[in-house]
Amino acid sequence: MNSIKIVAIVLIVAGALGLLYGGFSYTKDTTAVKLGPLELSVKETETVNVPVWAGIGAILVGGFLLVMGNKK
Repeated sequence: MNSIKIVAIVLIVAGALGLLYGGFSYTKDTTAVKLGPLELSVKETETVNVPVWAGIGAILVGGFLLVMGNKK
């Protein structure tokens, strides 16, 4: 399997997951206050929304790459 086919499959899977879940979230540790040896850290949850057009576009580009990779 060449690298173009692998990229195509990854794009198709990522696009399908983006459409299925609509986004993802992650937790980020940040330092809120630091006074000498005392440090207060805060965990923040960030959410990233994946637009529908991005998921569809990834699937289309992945399909295009897969079809063009088979023509060689």
